[in-house]
Order: sequence, then C-alpha cells, then structure tokens
Amino acid sequence: MNLQDIPSLAPTQFELPLPTRTPGESFKEPAADGFLLGGFTWRHTHQDPTRPVVIINAATSVRCRHYSRFADYLFANGFDVITYDYRGIGESRPASLKGLEATWSDWGALDFEAMLQRAQRVFAGQPINVVGHSFGGCAAGLGASGHLIRRLVTVGAQFAYWRDYAPAHRWRMFAKWHVVMPLMTTLCGYFPGKRLGWLEDTPAGVVRDWSTPSDRYEKRPSGRLIHARTGRLPFANVSAQTLAISLSDDPYGTIPAIERLLGYLTGSTNTHLRITPEDIGEEEVGHFAFFRSAYQATLWPIALSWLQTGELAPDTPGRRMPRN
Repeated sequence: MNLQDIPSLAPTQFELPLPTRTPGESFKEPAADGFLLGGFTWRHTHQDPTRPVVIINAATSVRCRHYSRFADYLFANGFDVITYDYRGIGESRPASLKGLEATWSDWGALDFEAMLQRAQRVFAGQPINVVGHSFGGCAAGLGASGHLIRRLVTVGAQFAYWRDYAPAHRWRMFAKWHVVMPLMTTLCGYFPGKRLGWLEDTPAGVVRDWSTPSDRYEKRPSGRLIHARTGRLPFANVSAQTLAISLSDDPYGTIPAIERLLGYLTGSTNTHLRITPEDIGEEEVGHFAFFRSAYQATLWPIALSWLQTGELAPDTPGRRMPRN
C-alpha cells in the first residue's frame, strides 16, 4: 500500500507548514530517565533576576523550529527563551522510532519537567513563563514542578477528544487521526507522518494516547499511569495566571475542547479568549498559523502582553468567554 494513495485524507489547510529557519544556541538536556533532549536557547548576555524566561511547548509531532520566529520576537521584547523537542521528535529523535517508549505523559512528566529544571538551573532566580501550543498546553500541566510556572499562555490547547472536533470536520478528522494513524502505526511500528506529509514521524505510544477516544485525560493509556502513581493528576500543581487563546476556525481548538483542558487547571486563574479571523482582518487562521510571522502585528502582542503583565490590553481583539 502506498501511503500517498489516501486522497480523502490528504493534507489540508490545517496541516503544518515547513519548519522555519534555524534558531539560537543549541543544547542537550537529559530527562530524569536519562533520555537526551535537544533544543535551543535565546539568552541575553547579562543575567537579570527580574527577566522572565519562556519555555515553549510544541504541539504534538511539531518540531520546535516551527516556533523560532516567535522565540525571536519574545527575545527582542526582553525575554530569555527555551524551545525544545519532545523525545522522538526533531532534535530529540533517535536513529529509529521503532521500539521507542514515548507517550504524551512522558512528554509532559519527563520532557517538559526537564525544561523546568533546566530553566531553574540556567536562569537561576528568574521567573518562568510557558507558552503551550495544542498538546503543549496539556504538557504544561503534567510536570511535577508546575508550581514554578508564573504565567501560562496556551494556543488551541486540548488533548484531542474526537467529539470536541468541529462538527464540519469531525468525521474526516476521526478517520484520519483515530483510524488511519493507529493503523499505520501498527504496520510500521511508529507513525510515518513525514511520508504522509501530515506531521513529523511519531512514536507509537503517543499515537495510542492521541487515538484513544476518551473525554478524560486520565483515561488515556499513559494518563492512567500518572494517575495511579500519584493519586491525582499533576495539573493541580499549576497555579499560573493562564490565558487560553482559541481561534474560531480551529477545528481542534473548539470551545468545548479548550474548556475541557482548562477544567483540569483547578489551581490557576484562567481566562479564555476567543478570536475570529475577522477580528484581526483575516479570512482564516486555523490551528497552526498563530506562530507564523504574518501574525506578529496582530496575534503575537496578545501573548506578549499576558507574559509581561498577566493582563489583556483594552484593545485586545476577540471576546472573553464566560467561565462556568
């Protein structure tokens, strides 16, 4: 079977564009289990204990290089920045993904936690902020040191419960991510996303988490393990000022999907900002485009303002969603 011969599931406007240019200084950081993670650091020459450092958590199977221009922007506006790849992706990919033990919970509890520890060590005493895209917002709640996060900005953040997908796209997305993806993973031992032109190649354990059709994170295969070990999910450790940004034309980041994840952040003060493309003079934005430099003047200042002050500017586009 030729992986390209799936016409009804070919890439769409919601897929990832090509990676951006090579970013700042590279590093290697071991997670607690010894797995070596790769990433990049934007660091000002003179250390300032009042300068925040921002950790950027990528979406599932999206390379950290996709966020390089956004990292440049944050650096130019006075932040130190860390971007990194989860195990199995990009700078953190081993020679083969077959047999690699990697799950969504590993990406949060081990990989993101390693970045929190790195931020504490390399940027000692500086406040720690986090930006999480898609699953990256979920990963921000899985680190044991989540209490260190001062401010959190999420973009389209959810954990892929299929009933939360936008109705107009739901069945196509279900077939793609919950039927074809696990099938291809079973055949290949990992998900060959690059050959399909969908996303990066993805470890089998992550695919199991993504494709399990459950509305509760702790019912996902690796989520159950975290819950059993600790007696509770670690989301409650996060007490950050949290801004959840969602786009009305994002078929993943629907209102129910965003609110479902925010429901886990019980220790945080949460604001959900819903933006339509028309609010910023665009026809479409979708799930991935927020971090493209085309939105530097319209969308990026929203995240910047929150990271700087924990507040939205009076002229911020979009509307605040009421909290339950």
